[in-house]
Amino acid sequence: MGYYEKWSEFTEKYQKLCRENDTISDELFKEFGVNRGLRDINGNGVLTGLTNISKIESSRMEDGKKIPCDGELWYRGYNVIDLVRSIPKDAFGFEKTAYLLLFGELPSKEEEAEFRDLVAAGRELPTNFTRDVIMKAANKDIMNSMTRSILTLASYDEQMASNEVGNVIRQCLNLISVFPMLAVYGYHAYNHYERDESMYIHRPNPELSTAENLLMMLRPDKNYTFLEAKVLDVALMLHMEHGGGNNSTFTTRVVSSSGSDTYSAISAAMSSLKGPKHGGANIKVMEMMSDIREHVRDYSDKEEIAAYLGKLLDGEAFDGKGLIYGMGHAVYSLSDPRERVFKEFVEQLSVEKHREEDMELYNNIETIAPELIAKKRKIYKGVSPNVDFYSGFVYEMLGIPVELYTPIFAIARIVGWSAHRIEEIIGMSKIIRPSYKSVMKERKLEW
Repeated sequence: MGYYEKWSEFTEKYQKLCRENDTISDELFKEFGVNRGLRDINGNGVLTGLTNISKIESSRMEDGKKIPCDGELWYRGYNVIDLVRSIPKDAFGFEKTAYLLLFGELPSKEEEAEFRDLVAAGRELPTNFTRDVIMKAANKDIMNSMTRSILTLASYDEQMASNEVGNVIRQCLNLISVFPMLAVYGYHAYNHYERDESMYIHRPNPELSTAENLLMMLRPDKNYTFLEAKVLDVALMLHMEHGGGNNSTFTTRVVSSSGSDTYSAISAAMSSLKGPKHGGANIKVMEMMSDIREHVRDYSDKEEIAAYLGKLLDGEAFDGKGLIYGMGHAVYSLSDPRERVFKEFVEQLSVEKHREEDMELYNNIETIAPELIAKKRKIYKGVSPNVDFYSGFVYEMLGIPVELYTPIFAIARIVGWSAHRIEEIIGMSKIIRPSYKSVMKERKLEW
């Protein structure tokens, strides 16, 4: 009898034992003052570290009171909205912003050119790596495929285990360079071996930006418009970093604090990001929007839209969970700064793609949903659309398959992970070891 057949005999028994012995009541959390998810009822996180990489603001103190405000996000002291708008209309900002996050200063023109050349030079995988690693055991979960590739790349690095700062920077830069290749090649392998479609492996072009290369390598004909690449570049800039407290970045710092190597730390972050509560938010938005399109006939009819959104909140539609996905954020209340600046580019792309009606639907939901949620829910802070409300729509307009939505998040966030890993190695000296209080009852041993 095989393992799975044998396991089926015990699955119900073992599940019952785990549920009986691993369930901890809400009363105990209240008794000992422990916040689930390290967040209190107002959404404030437990302070676990200091960082000089980014800052998030969702409220201000006025006359001793905490007042919600429009969200703000800073990279190394610069407002992210200003950073996005400072990039010339005919240029791309991913590499420049990556330099800023990694090294703490905006690059000069010469430094930016040097950095772009270095990133381009790093877009090279070991001989036969694509065939022997990426194409082997191809599967729909591209995040798993990428994680396997990251860990395998460690085998090709003679200085894999060295945490000397220069070596860690080298490793991080190389991973930033190859992440688009790991994602796109992983998808093409899956598309070919599992879906029986044609496979295309286009080599990256050193003259192109990260966003341009991503679209070029993904598409069979290699073609893309400038606006398509520009909007994707902005999306990458906005997903690059979001404080040390998000799950995957904190994972990076925890693993780095133990003295582990770069490949292991980044692989751990990948495992965190792939969780649907973290990196899969835009997929849920897209599934919800598809459902709304099936049930709402007139995208300009706000009453019809409001009626169906009400059903969503009452758990009578879509997945029955009573949520409007893409609305609300763990930190932001009145607004998400990334969404505010990103929307400008989303609207431009919707015109180029002749998706103005869909854009109208998104706009109406953005207006109606917060008001409905405020009426139907007891909320402790404001609700507003977050960046993922629109990111899935953008990826859909770009023809990016849903299997690559979270990997694209990783292609951006690897920069933030790298910056935090470097900061952890340079600035911190102790292993991160939080405390858990045991609520276990002692028992007499009686065999």
